[in-house]
Amino acid sequence: MSFSQSDILKALSTVEDPDLKRDLVTLGMIKDLKVDPRKVSFTVVLTTPACPLKEKIRQDCVNAVEAVIGQDVALDITMSSSVTTLRDNAPLLPGVKNIIAVASGKGGVGKSTITANLAVSLAKAGAKVGLIDADIYGPSVPTMFNCEHEQPAVKQINGRNIIIPIEQYGVKLISIGFLAPPDSAVVWRGPMASSALKQFFSDADWGDLDYLLIDLPPGTSDIHLTMVQTVPVTGAVIVTTPQKVALADVKKGIGMFKQPQINVPILGIVENMAYFTPEELPDNKYYIFGKDGGKNLAAQYQVPFLGQIPLVQSIRESGDSGLPAALKEGPMAEAFQTLAETLARQIAIRNAGQPTALTEVAG
Repeated sequence: MSFSQSDILKALSTVEDPDLKRDLVTLGMIKDLKVDPRKVSFTVVLTTPACPLKEKIRQDCVNAVEAVIGQDVALDITMSSSVTTLRDNAPLLPGVKNIIAVASGKGGVGKSTITANLAVSLAKAGAKVGLIDADIYGPSVPTMFNCEHEQPAVKQINGRNIIIPIEQYGVKLISIGFLAPPDSAVVWRGPMASSALKQFFSDADWGDLDYLLIDLPPGTSDIHLTMVQTVPVTGAVIVTTPQKVALADVKKGIGMFKQPQINVPILGIVENMAYFTPEELPDNKYYIFGKDGGKNLAAQYQVPFLGQIPLVQSIRESGDSGLPAALKEGPMAEAFQTLAETLARQIAIRNAGQPTALTEVAG
C-alpha cells in the first residue's frame, strides 16, 4: 500500500477538535509529520495540557490514519500541548499567556479554596501556573499552601527591587500575607491596597506562565478596577453557593464584569458547597444551601456552568492543613481536576474566538 504525506494530512483533516469545531490540520495542531513505507509519526499539539479529550482526539487520529496506511505500518503519535493566548504583545507580564480572575460578590463562598485547588489541578496537569492573592485585607493563600511563615526573596534588576514569588506544589505564589506579620491587620485605604496589587503585577518575576489566577476579594471594589486597568484579563470565574442570599450578591459581581469600562468575559460559574456528602455515605446528597442555584444562574446569564463542588469535611481539613484536596487521591481531587479541565477548555474556546460553550459539566 503506497501513501504520501499529503494522504496522511488529508486523513487528519477529517479529525475535528470537539471544542473548536475545526479540523486539526486547519488549526495547525499537527506537527513533525514523518512518513515512510514502514512508519508514520507526528505530534498533536493540544491547546492545553489539561485537556480532558486527549484520548478521544488521539483515537480519532489513529482511526483516520489507519484507514489510509492499514494496521501493518507502525503509527507513532505524540500528544503535546501549547496553551493558547491573546496576550501576544502585552507590555506587562509578557510571559503570561492567560490571566484569570476568580471572583464572587459575597464573602464566605469558598472562593480562595476553589482558586487554590484550580491552581494545583492545572499544575498537576502539566501547566505553568501562578496565583496572586489579591485579598489584601484577608489573605488566605499562605495558609492554604502551608507557607504562612515564608518570605519571598528580592533581587535587583536594572536598579529595581523585584519580588521572586514563592513556589509551592508547582504553583508560583504572591500574597500580602507573605509581606506582613501573620497577626497584624492591614489597615489601608483603597489606593494603598490597589498600589500593592499593581506591584504584584509589575514588580514580581513571574517568568513564563500558562495561567495566572487572581484570587479577588469579595464585593466590587478598587481592587477589581485596578486589576482590569493594569492588565488585560482573559476572563473571570465566578464562585457562588446555591442559596438566594449568595446569588443576589453574585449577580452584582457578574454585572460589574459586564460593565463597559471593565468588559471582562465570564468564563463560567462554579457552584461551591452544592450539597453535603458525609464521608461514610458517599452516595448521599443533602442540599443544605438549596439546590442548583449556581447552575440556574449560569443558564439565566447564558454563561458556562463549570461544575459543582460538594461540601465535604476533607476539603476544609485540606485547606486548614495547607495541603489542598486536589493533591490527594479520591473523588474530591477528581472533582477539582474536572473543574480545571473544563476551565482550560473554556479559555481555549475563548482564545480561538469561538462562541462560548454552555454545556454543563458534572461536579
